[in-house]
Amino acid sequence: MRLSRALTEKLMDVRLRDKLLAEGKLSKEEVKKFLDGIADEQKNSSYTDEHDDEE
Repeated sequence: MRLSRALTEKLMDVRLRDKLLAEGKLSKEEVKKFLDGIADEQKNSSYTDEHDDEE
């Protein structure tokens, strides 16, 4: 089952998803269903200060 999930997640990668949508190989409903099923991980996020490497 892990392979199936990995393939689904690969199809929903934004870099590939837009291409598949344009080609009609993926529907907007499938994308919405996938995005609605993703857990909200905002509580696990951390923020960093922007750093400019130029000196």
